[in-house]
Amino acid sequence: MSEQTASDDRAKEREAWHAEQEAKIQVFQYKNRFTKPEDFGHGKATVKLGRSDILRGFVQVVRKGGETNLHYHTKIDSLWMVLKGRARFYGPGDVVMGEFGPHEGVLIPRGARYWFESAGADDLELLQVSAFSEVGAEKSGRTDASPRKRPRAATPHYQAYS
Repeated sequence: MSEQTASDDRAKEREAWHAEQEAKIQVFQYKNRFTKPEDFGHGKATVKLGRSDILRGFVQVVRKGGETNLHYHTKIDSLWMVLKGRARFYGPGDVVMGEFGPHEGVLIPRGARYWFESAGADDLELLQVSAFSEVGAEKSGRTDASPRKRPRAATPHYQAYS
C-alpha cells in the first residue's frame, strides 16, 4: 500500500468518525415547567438535558422535603451549579461545605460523601453535569451512607432533549 493510499484511507476513516459523532449531537431547551405546587408536589423533580457515553446533564428542581441523604458515587464526578434559589451542601457529620446562590456551585469528585438541600424560600434549580469514569456506564454507582429521606421512585424524571 502506498503512503498516499494509506493517508487517503485515514482521512476517510476520520471523516466517517466525525460524521458518526456529529449525528449524536443533542439540542435541548430547559424551561422550568414546575410553576405551581401541584406540578410535582413536594420534594424534587429531575429534567434530563442530554447524555453521551461519558457525560450526563440534568437540572434538579428541589422544594422543601426534596433534600438528599448522605451518599457518594463510585463512577461519576459531578459539577453542581445553582441556576435559581439557594443550595446548601453538606459533608459527613452534617458539616456545611458551602451555601450557594445563582451561578455558584461545587464540584464533587467520585467517592466524596455529600448531601444537599434547598436553602431558600424559592424552588431551587440546580444544574448537575456528571462525567463517568467508565465509558458507557449506565449507573453512577450511587451508594447511600445514611438512610434515604425519600424513596427514589418519588422523584419524577422528565426529558428536555430529543
